[in-house]
Amino acid sequence: MQLIQDGLIGAWNLLIQQDKLVFDAAFRSVWISIVAVCLAACVGIPFGWQLARKKLPFRRIFVMVFQTGMSIPTVLIGLVCFAMFSRKGPLGSLDLLYTPGAIVLGEFCLALPIIVSWVYRTLASQDPRIRETALTLGAGVFRRAILELREARVGIMLALLTAFSRCFTELGIAMMVGGNIKFRTRTLTTATALETTKGEFERGIAMSLIILAIALLVTLTIAALGPKEKGGETC
Repeated sequence: MQLIQDGLIGAWNLLIQQDKLVFDAAFRSVWISIVAVCLAACVGIPFGWQLARKKLPFRRIFVMVFQTGMSIPTVLIGLVCFAMFSRKGPLGSLDLLYTPGAIVLGEFCLALPIIVSWVYRTLASQDPRIRETALTLGAGVFRRAILELREARVGIMLALLTAFSRCFTELGIAMMVGGNIKFRTRTLTTATALETTKGEFERGIAMSLIILAIALLVTLTIAALGPKEKGGETC
């Protein structure tokens, strides 16, 4: 108990002093996750719309694959990315291994199934009158898609927040393709694991507190955007 108490006090002092190792890892974790989610959104939102609105070949198989991908272990994604980016891999000539770019691409693969599945599920359960009204007014495919996505904006925001939370707190991808290199590829999760094993318990707790704070912020935002309950029933 004394160890935890001392660790919390030391961690608080590190946060107040803006410890360079802690905040460098925190900043890198945030921007890598944001970039990965933005890239996944650019691909996942249009593809999710296509799955929900178009009769694509093998649509059910695509839906099943992406839904399964939502629960895929991050170490498996890291393993595949490592094989792709290593010198003997098909993308080895790009020299991406042990760079922030490799982590971004790995987290892109993590976020994409989440976004596609959420967007598909949101649009598939959307009120059909929205689509019928757009067709009646003669809206083209692009304007119809914009209208439907705008009406589904809450579900899309929830998808993006969920994907960000998963990327921000993952460990396997960042460790395997990032290499946990100081001031280059070290993220909060990899740094927490390293500092704790080194005996730097205070710094590990400080990083964990940042992870907890951001995860709590995302959770509260998701709760605020989600369906409200009144009188024990969902509105």
